[in-house]
Amino acid sequence: MEIREATAADWPRIWSVMEPVVRAGETYTWDTDTDERTLRVKWLHERLPGRTVVAMLDGEVVGTAETHPNYGGGAADVANAGFMVDGGHAGKGIARALAEHVLAAARADGYRAVVFNAVVSSNERAVGLWQSLGFSIVGTVPGAFRRPDGSYVGLHVMHRWL
Repeated sequence: MEIREATAADWPRIWSVMEPVVRAGETYTWDTDTDERTLRVKWLHERLPGRTVVAMLDGEVVGTAETHPNYGGGAADVANAGFMVDGGHAGKGIARALAEHVLAAARADGYRAVVFNAVVSSNERAVGLWQSLGFSIVGTVPGAFRRPDGSYVGLHVMHRWL
């Protein structure tokens, strides 16, 4: 697997990875009907300080991640990140490889920490991965996320020093 900076030409395949995740409404706090153009602007950082990468397997984009400052001003040295993997490639270590790459790049970019503001508590694979990489749950907003079946689960705030 190769992880490299994303280019504008990668967008159609990145979108094919993202769209099913967004439409499912299980793991991201985005509206399930968010249009492609809006998500392209949000995800495909085409200039620093934001950064977008893709994971390539056999010449195909199978995952993507993005990082950016979580806040501005005096809090700009804490990064935020998002990750998505093609459902057909789940369980192959792609998310872990992307996370390790992003953490190293964030450190090299001068960030002091990474925070995830809203990890859906029922997304056990993601929560377990982040914890295995040294993230701690620093708080949970109870019942803050409505799942597609109408049930409510918490949103974890997760943090890791770099």
